[in-house]
Amino acid sequence: MTSDNAIDVDFNVPLKHQLRFTRNVLADDRHVLADLLQDSNGQRPRVQFWIDANLAATRPELHTQLCDFSSEYSERFTLMGMPQTVESGESVKNDIHILERILGVIHQANLDRRSYIVVLGGGAVLDAVGFAAAIAHRGIRLIRLPSTTLAQADSGIGVKNAVNLFHKKNWVGTFSVPWAVVNDATMLQTLPDRDFVSGFSEAVKVALLKDPEMFQSLCRLAPRIRRRDMEAAESIIRQSAIHHLQHITTGGDPFEALEARPLDFGHWSAHRLEVLSDFELRHGESVAIGVAVDTVYSSRVHGFPESATQRVLTCLEQLGLALDHHALRDTEALFAGLEEFRQHLGGRLTVTMLTDIGRPIDVHQIDHDHMREAIQVVANYMQAHSAATSR
Repeated sequence: MTSDNAIDVDFNVPLKHQLRFTRNVLADDRHVLADLLQDSNGQRPRVQFWIDANLAATRPELHTQLCDFSSEYSERFTLMGMPQTVESGESVKNDIHILERILGVIHQANLDRRSYIVVLGGGAVLDAVGFAAAIAHRGIRLIRLPSTTLAQADSGIGVKNAVNLFHKKNWVGTFSVPWAVVNDATMLQTLPDRDFVSGFSEAVKVALLKDPEMFQSLCRLAPRIRRRDMEAAESIIRQSAIHHLQHITTGGDPFEALEARPLDFGHWSAHRLEVLSDFELRHGESVAIGVAVDTVYSSRVHGFPESATQRVLTCLEQLGLALDHHALRDTEALFAGLEEFRQHLGGRLTVTMLTDIGRPIDVHQIDHDHMREAIQVVANYMQAHSAATSR
């Protein structure tokens, strides 16, 4: 109701999410990145590049390529200093002083809201640099070039940025739509095998939630993906990225204002497993375990077909993802992740489970006994497989 003293106005903010797929963004496809760096009223924008340290170490030519790119398009934008290197992996999110350093470099370069920060790296680096971009001047244009399968298939497409604090994942962060995301195939060339396969756990997740046909394809292609067959890998990454993009832009809750987080199937335990393993587990590896556990739980409590459960476990295993870790043994510590999951959104606990492939449901209670059984089933499955392959 509106009165003279209470005025309520619903309004929408116009936003655009730009996703591009390229084969070599700093060579034959460099025009794609250049076209995203738009001027402002005829004025050349300032641009700053940030590179994940692991990526910079395995691809030292990137610094030269970025400088050559900047020289070629110098009439379009002004490069502000040499490309910056930032720590890799979860450590970049665990040290708040790294965030302070990033902000200091942004400040010294006199970037403004019409400037661009272009970040090349894995999901953690995209999170940390993206958070800095989101809070500097209340928002500097961010272009992400994800360099991992996980970031290209999932996190790099999202609208969330964060760092860790109080030993909790993503406790400090923002929702901020990136100016653009460029999924470039060459960024994956030097990715270690462990990180290459771990990213596909998020593809399994989104296929289970949204696309039975994609899940069938993923199961069929899993052995090829494990061997780094790029034709198979790129197909699944593209499908996963598009599903995430469509969910964000058309799902009705891009900034997670409601009580459910449908894309976080398997994540209540995954986030907790990362912490309990002192981040020995990669995010994708933790998600694989979490997806396996919640799939088994769904079969025990919510009628998810047993045959489909076996296909999920087999698919994850054929991708090369281990489904067991000693952190799983401490179930009480793991169950604390449920409360952290609830607190992250507030209100009542809401966890996504499955009644079938492509048929998610929201549940508000977890039966701890059945969940313990599900954890044991997953651990037993992996132990049995390891024993069989070692014979």
